[in-house]
Amino acid sequence: MKIQHTPLEGCLIIEPNVFTDERGFFLESFNQQKFADQTGANSVFVQDNQSYSKKGVLRGLHLQKGGAAQAKLVRVIKGEVLDVAVDLQKGSKTYGQHFGIRLSDKNNLQLLVPRGFAHGFVVLSNYAIFQYKCDNYYDKPAEAGIHYADPQLAIDWILPHDQLIIAEKDMQLPNLADAGDLGF
Repeated sequence: MKIQHTPLEGCLIIEPNVFTDERGFFLESFNQQKFADQTGANSVFVQDNQSYSKKGVLRGLHLQKGGAAQAKLVRVIKGEVLDVAVDLQKGSKTYGQHFGIRLSDKNNLQLLVPRGFAHGFVVLSNYAIFQYKCDNYYDKPAEAGIHYADPQLAIDWILPHDQLIIAEKDMQLPNLADAGDLGF
């Protein structure tokens, strides 16, 4: 696999080796030893999640606070999304900055989203099957997030606002300036 650094410290693009022939393709989507050796990350993933969403669905920007924080390794099984990570680590050189990348079943890229980051994605294709590994268990009381349209972040979600499908709970999330202590 190949590792590419993003402008956000610890947020990495992972490109797996894909072997194709007349039958189709094969790729190793995850190998703990190779992951640790090549990324330097000490994450041990304990939970896998998968979602199915139709075009325009925007999920985010989500995180878990404090000791329940999660690093995530995200990928798209089918379709295409714009995936976004936001650095929320106090004292970080890139605090409040975001990075976005298109993940798809065509490019097979993965994004490592470190602890202390908010994460979200919007579906650009007709539908997407999105999968992510977490290095900490889901903890409902630790749920938090930042509003997807926070003007301070100024994220370009690519699709027009009237095409976005957003959960009511995500519409109620605060802007970064109003989020308070997120425990990072």
